[in-house]
Amino acid sequence: MKNKLIFIKQSFCFSKWENKNYSIFRSLGKVIKISTLGLGYVLISIPTSVFAQTDTVKINEVKIEALSIPVSYTETNRIVTVITKEEIEYAPVQSITDLLEYSLNVDVRQRGMFGVQSDISIRGGSFDQILILLNGVKINDPQTGHHNFNLPVDLSDIEKIEILEGAGAREFGPNAFSGAINIITKQSYKNNIKLRFTEGEHNLHSSSISGTIKNGKLSQQISLNKKLSKGYIKNTDFDEFNTFYQADYSIKENTKLNFQAGYNNKSFGANSFYTPAYPDQYEQTKTYFSSAKLTTGEKVKISPSIYWRRHQDRFELFRYEPASWYKNHNYHLTNVIGAKANFNFKSKFGKTAIGFDINQESIYSNVLGENLDDTLTVPGEKDGFFTKHSTRQNTSIFINQNKQLKKFSLSGGLLTNWNSVFGISYSPGVDVGYYISDNLKAFTSYNQAIRLPTFTDLYYVGPTNIGNSDLKPEFAETIEFGLKYSSNKYIANAAIFHRKGTNIIDWVRKSDTLKWESHNLTTLNTSGFEISNKFIFDKNSYLKSIRLDYSFLTITKQSEEYISKYSLDYLKHKVSVSINHKIYKNLSAFWKISYQDREGTYTNFNTGLEADYTPFTLGDLRIMYSKKLYKLYIEASNLTNKEYIDIANINMPGRWIKGGVIINLDL
Repeated sequence: MKNKLIFIKQSFCFSKWENKNYSIFRSLGKVIKISTLGLGYVLISIPTSVFAQTDTVKINEVKIEALSIPVSYTETNRIVTVITKEEIEYAPVQSITDLLEYSLNVDVRQRGMFGVQSDISIRGGSFDQILILLNGVKINDPQTGHHNFNLPVDLSDIEKIEILEGAGAREFGPNAFSGAINIITKQSYKNNIKLRFTEGEHNLHSSSISGTIKNGKLSQQISLNKKLSKGYIKNTDFDEFNTFYQADYSIKENTKLNFQAGYNNKSFGANSFYTPAYPDQYEQTKTYFSSAKLTTGEKVKISPSIYWRRHQDRFELFRYEPASWYKNHNYHLTNVIGAKANFNFKSKFGKTAIGFDINQESIYSNVLGENLDDTLTVPGEKDGFFTKHSTRQNTSIFINQNKQLKKFSLSGGLLTNWNSVFGISYSPGVDVGYYISDNLKAFTSYNQAIRLPTFTDLYYVGPTNIGNSDLKPEFAETIEFGLKYSSNKYIANAAIFHRKGTNIIDWVRKSDTLKWESHNLTTLNTSGFEISNKFIFDKNSYLKSIRLDYSFLTITKQSEEYISKYSLDYLKHKVSVSINHKIYKNLSAFWKISYQDREGTYTNFNTGLEADYTPFTLGDLRIMYSKKLYKLYIEASNLTNKEYIDIANINMPGRWIKGGVIINLDL
């Protein structure tokens, strides 16, 4: 029997039972880390002897914090993957985007390593069709999804990552079209200092320091990170700096104030990022972010918050010797400022969340928007001027309801959004779960979602691209069926889904034209199947954990006369394997292997012909020596030195070896 695992070394007693098949899910109160797993491997036979016998095992439920009604993993009627603190610490990666590369049905297409610039999508959607949250606060960039992961946090700051698959507009508002990713930072309530240093090939240097100061009711944390490299080929160098601060103040019982603020500054050689015709591109981005949230109330929990994100970008088509016709760099400055409130309460009808989210998105640019009456100087750029501007407002009102009825788990809701440019839209949804047994749950869901055009979709005009100011929002209906299985030693899930998209926005061109234009495609139908498994063994075993994931996608469209730049370039098959095992005493190894088979074609710059994406397999390895006060590690990405591309004509690096130390000091 191949069951998956979670074991705690303590004994627990259960004091209350409701005489229902699913009572275990309600009677347990502690929190553990769990990951979603694929039910499809339930038929794989694994000898029971590989699992250690523990005393009394208690499965504690991890809370999914991104939802308007935070619920346990088993209460959710959708696929949710949680990347835990332990997985983050041992993974052979150096950035958040590298970590997501191995997640179920997540497509990471990188233009440069270590998160220099990455396009992230879920379930075959585009990089503009997912919502990114930092501690539950939306941080998408309205200019373009290319900038969504210019985050003011480093991988070492992260406690866990929640990946919610499928339409989430009724929970989060517009742009949670195919999924959402919530990044949750570490919160320590004891004084400590943590240092991390990494050195590697291609003159890679990375260092970070973080600390926590606890003084009575106030807990403060700050981190700083510096990362740079000369690059693996010409014009792939980068230099990045992050700083992040968060504070928690307990005003009184049931009343807490949280504040967070961060800054990211990134400069990098953008070799062929947007067109191989001009390989010596260069870019610098700056991200500022802050939010404040008050949580209060007992019977009715009230959570008002305010947030602000500012992003500045300078793009140079020619880093070194500009052509005679080249006049100006591209300058952009976006601001998103908003306020949100969530009201949670319980009644005989179940758990209810009611709230609103109001924000304004604006851009100043010399490329995107409507013409300004007067030019404005770009902050920090003496030779840069803004000549264009655009702004729009969003107001969302939502209600969500959860209810447990014997073996049934019901949830549903409606979000109404008004946009000053695109008018009113509605995003309803309903999820139903049924506990077949204590361990097995079936679920189904139906949800609608919209995605607003970015400012780039609407306005960009360049050497190879033409925007379209008449674009309409995208719309999708998604239906899903799935199973979740959980026992003391094995947790798994499997799902099939279908998404019907209309007015889908994509950059397309006809075979006899060279420029890409943004258009609303008629329809785009996405169907998929996924399974995920994770096994965790006893701490004294040679094997510590094994995770196996597989996803399959197929996408069809009506507008066959167009060649698609993004929508039809998707991962048809993705297989991910993670293995953590002991080598000797405190020495362990963590392997990550991924096979990717991408559908779609691209125009080969050297031949001028359409070429298929070639499937590839990547392997990463970290070997770590762990002690209480420090950890030493050496790792290698792309172990087999495989030549591959994620995005047309951009060659990714071969084998890259790094080593480092992590020091943890409790004060």
